Amino acid sequence: LTNASAWESSVGLGFSMTRGNSDTMLAMAKVQTRRRAAANEWLLGANGAYGESDSVKNRETLHGYGQFNHFFTERFYDFARVDALHDGIKDIRYRFTGSAGLGYFLVERTNFTYALEAGPSLVTERQGSEDQTYAAARFASRLEWKIAPNARLWHNAEFIPQVNQANNYIVNAEVGIETAILRDLSLQVFLQDNYVNLPAPRYKHNDIRLLSGLSYNF
Repeated sequence: LTNASAWESSVGLGFSMTRGNSDTMLAMAKVQTRRRAAANEWLLGANGAYGESDSVKNRETLHGYGQFNHFFTERFYDFARVDALHDGIKDIRYRFTGSAGLGYFLVERTNFTYALEAGPSLVTERQGSEDQTYAAARFASRLEWKIAPNARLWHNAEFIPQVNQANNYIVNAEVGIETAILRDLSLQVFLQDNYVNLPAPRYKHNDIRLLSGLSYNF
């Protein structure tokens, strides 16, 4: 990890369209920023996607997060995190998740980092016509591997089970690769998976998305 205090930020955009035998459109945007000081780290981000197939909406998501880490040692830290999600296709009007806990970097090298996090969470949501708030746990991992001076691979995953109802849980995961094509411009390709074990009626458990776009780093 670095002791530099500057913000590291990126903005990503992606768009695809087909016309002819099928009419489809997909647009996505992603922004994230990070700052690491001597003993503290801030992680902020937001992403969204909208898509249609033959004039029928098939993608409508908006997600934002903020996380603060305080390091006791170079590898050991505590954290506080807030997530907000809207998914119009899965009929999730909103889902707010607040989490806190402890994290530890199992591997911390210049070109490779891997951290695990665990702690309690509180989830409040409106899914379909149902409102609920419940206590949960959060187990997460995050990995970043700089496989070359101009390329990196990353992976984030979290498992959020309800404390008093074991069959109600959420799994979010993302894996991606980024390679520079210009000094501050990169190409990103990433796979996202969102699994809800108790979805709203008539909706499927799993959503998998393969996305690509350009990212401007500053």
